[in-house]
Amino acid sequence: MDKYVCGVCGYVYDPANGDPDNGIEPGTSFGDLPDDWVCPVCGAAKDDFEKQE
Repeated sequence: MDKYVCGVCGYVYDPANGDPDNGIEPGTSFGDLPDDWVCPVCGAAKDDFEKQE
């Protein structure tokens, strides 16, 4: 699964890790994150993330 990078702070969302502090289980792809999910570091919207090349 692809990793996504926050364009605001550089946080990398890794589907292998998920975001357990915010109820996102490991193995959750970026596309399956809720629309209201935000960056756990800076609070940026999902739209502010770009696929890591």
